[in-house]
Amino acid sequence: MRRAAVAILMILAGLAAASAESWPLPRTLSFAADWAAARATLPVIPRLEPPSDRLTAVTSFAAERFPAIAGSPVPVLLPFAIGDDIHDRAADDINPVESYMSGFEPTRFFQAGPTGYDATFALRTRDVPAFSDIDYRDPVVVQISAFNLLYELPAAKGAAIQPPGDIAKDFPGIARQILEHTLRYSFERFGIPYVVSIQCFDGPQRRTRLSCRNADRIALHFLRALRMVGGNPVIAFTTTPPPAAERPATRSDRFHYQPVGKLVTGTAMRAPAGNTDTTVYARIRFPAAAAPAYVTTQAFRRRNGLVVAWAPAAVSGDDGKPDKPYVWRDNFCERRDFAVGQCPSGRGHQGQDILGVTCEPGPRKRDCPANRDAVVAAREGMILRESWNDSFFLVTNAPGERLRFRHLHMHPRTLDEDGISSGRLVKEGERLGTIGNFNRRPGMTTTHLHFEIQVPTRDGYVRVNPYMTLVAAYEHLIGARGSEVSDPHPSGGAEAGIAASEAALAVSATAALPAQVMSRDARKKPRTKALSRSKTRPERLDARKRR
Repeated sequence: MRRAAVAILMILAGLAAASAESWPLPRTLSFAADWAAARATLPVIPRLEPPSDRLTAVTSFAAERFPAIAGSPVPVLLPFAIGDDIHDRAADDINPVESYMSGFEPTRFFQAGPTGYDATFALRTRDVPAFSDIDYRDPVVVQISAFNLLYELPAAKGAAIQPPGDIAKDFPGIARQILEHTLRYSFERFGIPYVVSIQCFDGPQRRTRLSCRNADRIALHFLRALRMVGGNPVIAFTTTPPPAAERPATRSDRFHYQPVGKLVTGTAMRAPAGNTDTTVYARIRFPAAAAPAYVTTQAFRRRNGLVVAWAPAAVSGDDGKPDKPYVWRDNFCERRDFAVGQCPSGRGHQGQDILGVTCEPGPRKRDCPANRDAVVAAREGMILRESWNDSFFLVTNAPGERLRFRHLHMHPRTLDEDGISSGRLVKEGERLGTIGNFNRRPGMTTTHLHFEIQVPTRDGYVRVNPYMTLVAAYEHLIGARGSEVSDPHPSGGAEAGIAASEAALAVSATAALPAQVMSRDARKKPRTKALSRSKTRPERLDARKRR
């Protein structure tokens, strides 16, 4: 008995030692599809000769319209009247797919993989009589997602939970809420969680903003149009997360980072600190192409009547030149008036701000020129972006993990020219553009990449703190381990090997960028007063009073 106890203690000690050399994994839940229940809802196929499995036959028919269906390991629900389509085709009456989709149109984004599927559909309100009263300029994009894997997170703060209404008769147990500026209907069918979501504005309808009240009308129309259209139960998949990211053995004297959740004093949103989640959600490629890169605050304050960025912790003197080493600073949940369920107050900054290799961190915008530093794909995946949008997602659906990476402040016109649009498949490390300063127009924010990680829960995709995931990715980029510090001015010189590695990365990345990335808009001198747009509404009102 004593030997067994000692053996157990040794195993536990070994696990503890191993965990010190790797990062903590996310916690997940797995789900198994009830394919018998799914088969029972399929339409009858006329003149099916010879008799075969109806699921296989329906999936084959549906895959002619939506090829990704055959790659889904969970039952696929779409707003597609497949029974009518099958009967019409049997009578040699071939019609466009839109004829069977209740006013919705397929987009180029349909991704199926080991953990389920995501698909988006568009509806133009002026083209559908039931919604012609909604004055909205852009197509309404509706997303449906199904998961055999969900991430376990603390309960989201700030969700507006509302009764689902009559739709609960067709979808027992369905939940309705507005969370993170998104209307969400979540339900379970065939043993699998599904979420239908629409981004919306919780206020009156505007031509450029869809009100959540009108989004709800469209979501209900979408839900009532859903049909079981196929899937592939024989696909092998795993819901076990990949192994934890290992930390490099070599230690860098240049890379230091403040603890997760420790924000610049006074910048938290209605809370004393930020989000202290130490989870590394995935092994990713650092999204900036070259080192050194800096994760730091982009909060704002007033100095001598001008609106300027906070000087980072490692900047000394008035010349804005950074001391070496440079210290990273968590800025998830900083003071921004956005809904973020994992922030202590339910509101704050939605991601991390990253400054590129050519940036000299300091209080002056000109220290960080726009459109020079390359942005690369953090993982292999599919782009989710409509042409009018100034941000985009990279969606990863891999064995044991499902994530969305959001990128912001890159010029929409440049994104269009580079082909960053829905449905494009990219490889890890592939160039996606350059770090910019676009916020409704060029120069309306400091030059930085806003980077988010979103993971699926029972509420759908929600934002998590990407700080430690970025720390782990940066260690892999430079091939050396960083140090968590509380002192903003750690001592010690740079290791020659690490310095050479970072310098080589910087040279290779900047040399690879074509000269034409410096657009005319990028060469314009940015207007300093535009930085005040990053303030919250009360701060802007106070600023107007002082003027």
